[in-house]
Amino acid sequence: MMGRPFTIAVQYLASFFILMMGLNLYGCSDSASVSNEAQVPLASLTITPPGVLQPAFSSNTTSYAAEVPKTVASVTVTASPQDITATMTINEVSTVAGQGRSIPLGPPGSPVTITITVSSQTGSESTYTVTITRLLSSDNNLSALTVTPGILAPTFTSGTLNYTVDVATGVTSVTVAATKADPDAVISGDMPNDGQATIQLSGPGTTTQVTITVTAPNGNSKTYRVTVDRAASSNNNLSALSVTPGTLAPAFAPNQLSYTVDVATGVTSVTVTATKADPNAVISGDVPNDGQATIQLSGPGTTTQVTITVTAPNGNSKTYRVTIDRAASSNNNLSALSVTPGTLAPAFAPNQLPYTVDVATGVSSLTITATVQDSNASLMINGQGISSGQPREISPLAPPGSDTLITILVRAPSGAEKTYTVTVKRPLPSSDATLSVLTVSAGTLNPGFAAGTLNYTVNVPASVDSMTVAATKSDPNAVMSSPGSVIAPAGVATGSVSSALGLGATTLFTITVIAQDGVSTRPYTINVFRDAR
Repeated sequence: MMGRPFTIAVQYLASFFILMMGLNLYGCSDSASVSNEAQVPLASLTITPPGVLQPAFSSNTTSYAAEVPKTVASVTVTASPQDITATMTINEVSTVAGQGRSIPLGPPGSPVTITITVSSQTGSESTYTVTITRLLSSDNNLSALTVTPGILAPTFTSGTLNYTVDVATGVTSVTVAATKADPDAVISGDMPNDGQATIQLSGPGTTTQVTITVTAPNGNSKTYRVTVDRAASSNNNLSALSVTPGTLAPAFAPNQLSYTVDVATGVTSVTVTATKADPNAVISGDVPNDGQATIQLSGPGTTTQVTITVTAPNGNSKTYRVTIDRAASSNNNLSALSVTPGTLAPAFAPNQLPYTVDVATGVSSLTITATVQDSNASLMINGQGISSGQPREISPLAPPGSDTLITILVRAPSGAEKTYTVTVKRPLPSSDATLSVLTVSAGTLNPGFAAGTLNYTVNVPASVDSMTVAATKSDPNAVMSSPGSVIAPAGVATGSVSSALGLGATTLFTITVIAQDGVSTRPYTINVFRDAR
């Protein structure tokens, strides 16, 4: 550009000279990498009282932050443009270069942003900002701490956080007074912000901890802890003890530790009530500290022991024991009875004693399960003891056509017995050797199928070169075969046989059914003629 010929008017020589000096000073190279390059830069920027700019001042850095102590209520900002002809405002107030401007700050902890705007004679403008934060106090100390009645151990100093105070058994509360070193700090925890609280103590022999948290205005906190130790009592007696329903034997006395109570068979629970002689003692064992518990009893004919341990505030303990004898039960009922396979007839009921069960001929064993109503009753099946609810296999059953008798004896805890019986009926094998269904894959049976008809014919055209005959047994326990193979063994209802058909020839299909008894037999024949044309 500088090599092009041009004519410059005299009145523009000064402007051209300034432009050239600016180019020499800042350069025209594209290699500059300063971000936020100020068009109208400052030569200097300071704040007073001293606050360190972050980052350090640079003409091309336009945004800064600084922190000042809590005691600083205002700062003086002083700035000078590089261009002496430029004008400047601080917070929109015109300010002479190098002249300080006082800026009031907000309350401690709040930031104030100061804006310095620099304008050139040509209308260019740059804005610098300084965000100044007035620091909060970090003083989270107490200047004094007392507990009345009582003496802190160790003696209070602001740097010691943990203290203990010993008080007599009869002291039920103490007054704690705490004084903040910084009035603007906040006290919390077990103390209100005014620093005084009446603390209710736990019972004799216990400790009560008081926490006093001091939070400085800047948020830093410190917690002082005072542990108040209240002297303990040694009284570990009960003043009263009862069991409902029932009567203690012997009668209650504080120094009598062992008792018995007799209750009826039907009583499943009792209520035990124990009263502490010292309200600050602790009851434990089978009875909670409030002194009352519902105790579930073991089954009839058993004993249940209840222990009540009384621990005095000083840690000394004493244990009372109550043995509850529940009368034995005479319940010799079953609550459930079932067999697999099969179904009881009639349906089970605790007072129904004889039952029958029908099973298939092929069933050679049976599982019976009996459950007693009274868990303390004993159970025998066919003379052998067994647990309630445990299955017992009865094997082998009597041969088909005969009955098997199963006896279930229930003996109550009192010795009373009851016998249930189950008669298992196993029928003779079936003599049914008939088919219930007979079909062919092509053509039509002639005559139509009937279980009692054994011989059939089927005519098919020459285009049919094979045939499948399918059959279903009336009794699935029968065996169905075709010459040379079994096509449906016992338990399988349906089978089939296939064969190629000769052209112009008759093909014989034979399906033989052997009944479950192994004696009755019935052969079904199907003559299939394939046309030659």
